[in-house]
Amino acid sequence: MLYDINLKITYRYEVPVSGGRHLVRVLPASIPGRQRLIAGSVTCQPAPFERSENVDFFFNPTTTILFRSAHDHLIIRMQARVQAEPAALSADLSPPLVALPAELAACWSIDADSPHHFLGPSPLLAQVPEIAAYAREITRDGMTVQQIGLAICERIHGDFTYDTDATTVTTTPAEAFKLKGGVCQDFAHVMIVALRSLGIPAGYVSGFLRTLPPPGKERLEGADAMHAWVRFWCGTSGGWMELDPTNNISAGTDHIVVGHGRDYGDVAPVIGVLKSYGSQTTEQAVDVIPVE
Repeated sequence: MLYDINLKITYRYEVPVSGGRHLVRVLPASIPGRQRLIAGSVTCQPAPFERSENVDFFFNPTTTILFRSAHDHLIIRMQARVQAEPAALSADLSPPLVALPAELAACWSIDADSPHHFLGPSPLLAQVPEIAAYAREITRDGMTVQQIGLAICERIHGDFTYDTDATTVTTTPAEAFKLKGGVCQDFAHVMIVALRSLGIPAGYVSGFLRTLPPPGKERLEGADAMHAWVRFWCGTSGGWMELDPTNNISAGTDHIVVGHGRDYGDVAPVIGVLKSYGSQTTEQAVDVIPVE
C-alpha cells in the first residue's frame, strides 16, 4: 500500500515562551521488508534558530529544533509518502517458552534490534506483580512464544476498555491495569510488561494507523491518529512479530511505523524543555491517505 501521511501538532502558550529545545520523532522510518519512506519532511512554525536531522540508537529518524526568540505558538508539520509492504505469511517458528532462554543466551548481538534491550525493566516500565500473575494465568504448558503473544493480546483487548478520559500520558502500567482501561499507549505498555514478566523480549512501536469511516459516512479530515502497538521476539527463527492489542490484530499495511523503543519514552513524538510560567494547549490532526 502507498500512503500520503500528513501530521499537524499545534502548541499554544498562554504566555510567550523562550529557550525551547525539542526532539521530534514523527517521520516514518524505512524498514527493510516492512515499509519504505519514499519522501518526507518536517517543518516548524515559527522557524527554529537551529535544527538538525539524525537517527537515535534504535535508528528512529529524529529532528532537533532550538528556539531563542519568544513565541506564543509552535506548529510542527510532517508530510511523507510511504510504501507499506504486506507481511509474508509463515508458519509459527517460535520455540516453546521453556526453550526461549537458550535462544536468548545464544544471541550475542547488542545492536539496536537485539532482544536483550527489550527483556528487562525500562525507564517507564517497571515490573508489576499483578500483571505478571495475569500473564501466567493466560499461559498454558506447551504454548509457543507466538501463541502466548496472541493469547495475551486477545485477553487485553477483551478485558480492557478503550477510554480516552481514563488515563494520561504519565499513567503507569500498574494504574492502567487496575483501571482496566485507557488508550493505545496503556494497552501496549501493559502487554509489554506482561510479556517481559514471562521472559519474552517485547518493545513499543509508535506510528500511524489508517482508520476507515463508518459505512455510508465520508472520511473526516484529520480523523486518523498516531497509534501504538507491540513487537515481541519469537526466537531466532521466528524473529520479531507485531501485534495491536487495542484492536486485537496483527500489525499490517494499515500500521505505519515511526519508531521502535523499549517504551513510550523512547519514541515520544515531541520531548524537550522551554522557559515559561503559563499553561499550554495541544492539538493534533493526522491524515493517512491511500494513493491510488
